[in-house]
Amino acid sequence: MTTPVRASDTPFAVDVEQGKDYWWCSCGQSKAQPFCDGSHKAAGVFAPVKFSAEVTSTVYFCGCKATGHQPLCDGSHKKAV
Repeated sequence: MTTPVRASDTPFAVDVEQGKDYWWCSCGQSKAQPFCDGSHKAAGVFAPVKFSAEVTSTVYFCGCKATGHQPLCDGSHKKAV
């Protein structure tokens, strides 16, 4: 598999905590979306993407896996599939 699975048609809103690291699923196969559960190992060429929260806030992790601004949503889910 060389193309990620579209996990969602919308972003995942997540409350992140300053100083914590989060590992975004880039393959789309994780059952713990938007975070990695190791499914990429079976999928092949994918690896999780680290997000380090600089402030405590709500961020929007990409669900469609087509973002050009990994791991955050850039609106790519609004484009035709």
